[in-house]
Amino acid sequence: MYQQRDSASIIENSGIVFGTSGARGLVEQFTDHVCAAFTVAFLTTMQTQWSAKKVAIGMDRRPSSPDMVAACSAAARAMGFQVTDYGVLPTPALALQAMADGVPAIMITGSHIPFDRNGIKFYRPDGEITKADEQAIMEGTAELPAFGACEREPESDAAVQHYLARYVEWFPGQPLVGKRVGVYQHSAAGRDLNIKILELLGAEAVALGRSEAFVPVDTEAVSDEDRVLARQWATELQLDALLTTDGDGDRPLLADEEGEWLRGDILGLLCARELGIQALAVPVSCNTAIEACGEFEQVVRTRIGSPYVLTGLEALSEKYTRVAGFEANGGFILNTALTNGSRRLDALPTRDALLPALTLLVASVKLKKPLCDMVKGLPDRYTVSDRITSFPTENSKALLAKWQRNLAEMQLELGLEDTITQVDTTDGLRVTLENDDIIHFRASGNAPELRCYVESSCQMLANKWLSNCLSHCLYLRDSGS
Repeated sequence: MYQQRDSASIIENSGIVFGTSGARGLVEQFTDHVCAAFTVAFLTTMQTQWSAKKVAIGMDRRPSSPDMVAACSAAARAMGFQVTDYGVLPTPALALQAMADGVPAIMITGSHIPFDRNGIKFYRPDGEITKADEQAIMEGTAELPAFGACEREPESDAAVQHYLARYVEWFPGQPLVGKRVGVYQHSAAGRDLNIKILELLGAEAVALGRSEAFVPVDTEAVSDEDRVLARQWATELQLDALLTTDGDGDRPLLADEEGEWLRGDILGLLCARELGIQALAVPVSCNTAIEACGEFEQVVRTRIGSPYVLTGLEALSEKYTRVAGFEANGGFILNTALTNGSRRLDALPTRDALLPALTLLVASVKLKKPLCDMVKGLPDRYTVSDRITSFPTENSKALLAKWQRNLAEMQLELGLEDTITQVDTTDGLRVTLENDDIIHFRASGNAPELRCYVESSCQMLANKWLSNCLSHCLYLRDSGS
C-alpha cells in the first residue's frame, strides 16, 4: 500500500532534485507516483498564478519516456486538467506551442544524460519556470488525487507543425538551395523534423547515423567518436555543413565543410551578430570573444543554466528591444520578437537548437562565405571543455573549495605554468592566468561529473591545458586527495 500522499514527501524521498535543466534522476526513481507528485506540485503552483485548466505534454525518445508521460497525464486528468499529448518532439517546439496557447507544459526528457536516467522540464504559460517556481514545486503540500490507470492521450502534431512554420516563414524563398547538409540523426527528438525543415528551405539534407537505441549526445563535451564521424562524413559526402542536436533538440551542434564542430558559444555569437542583437546574457563559461568582438552594446554574465540566463535577459529587455542569450552548449534564447519587413519571429525564451544553426547556414549563403571563414573573422580566443564522470558532486565541491582557499595549491596540483591573477566564483571556480588563459571548473548540476572549461589565444594550448587539467583531476579523484 502506497502510504505517502502529499507531493512534497514523495518528491523528497525520491532522491530527485532540480539541476540546471529541470528535475533529473535515475529511471527507477521516476515511478508513477513520483511523476504524479511532480505533476501535481507543478500544476498546483501554476494555479496560484494562472487560471490553468489545460496542460501540454511532450517527450524525447528515451525508452522510459512514454511511461512517464502516461503517469503525468493520469495525474493531470485527475486534477481536472485537459491534457494535449504532442508525442516525441523537440523541447522548444513544445514550449513554443504552449506559450502560443497560454498553457503550462511538461516535457519528459533527460536531454544529453545517459539513457538509464531521465528528467522532467516544466514550462509556465509564459516560458521556463523560475527558481522560485522550482522551490514551490519541491515544497508543495498538495495531495495526490486517485489517478487510476496511467494512459496517454492521442497524439497531436500541431506543435511540430507550428515549429516548422516558424522557420520556413522566417527564412523565405528557399535560401539554402544548392547546399548539401548532413543531418546526424542518432536518437534526437527532432531528427525527422530537422530534415524536413532543411529541405523546405531548399537544402539537400543527407540523413546520417540514425539509431533506435538512445544516444546521449552532449553538445558541450563532444565525444572523440563524433568528431571522427563528422570529419569522415564531411569529406566522403562533400557536405557544406553537418547538423545535429542533443536528445531533446534544444542544443545544437553545427560542423563546417571540413567536419569541424563549432563551439556552441561561437555559434551563438555569430547568430546574435547576424540577427542584429543589441544586448546578450550568457553564462560565465562562454568565450570572451563575445565581448572582444565589439558587436554588442551590453553583455551580462550569469551562472550556468537557462534560468539564470533568463533572469539576465529580463533585466536587459527593460532597456533594449533586441535581446537574446545563449549558453556554451549552443542553446539560443530569443527573449524579444524580431521583425524583418512583414516577417516576424516571435520571442522563444527557452533554449533552441534550430535558430542559431539555420541562421548561420543562411548567412553563409548570403555572405558567400563558408562557415569556417565566418569563424576565422572572430577574435583569437579558443575554448574547449570536457568532463570527468563518476566524480561525486560533494567531492567536486570540496576540491574547488580547497583550491579557492589556496590558489597556490591549485596551481601546483594542476601544473599551471603561469600565475593566477583573477578569480571568478560566479559558478564554480574560474581563474584567469597571467597570460590571459582561463581555467574553469564546476560540479555538474545534472550528474556526478566535474566539468572543465579552458580558454586560450591558441587552440593547441587550450587542448593541452584541458588534457593536463583532466589528467590531474583524475589522479586526485582516484587517489582520494
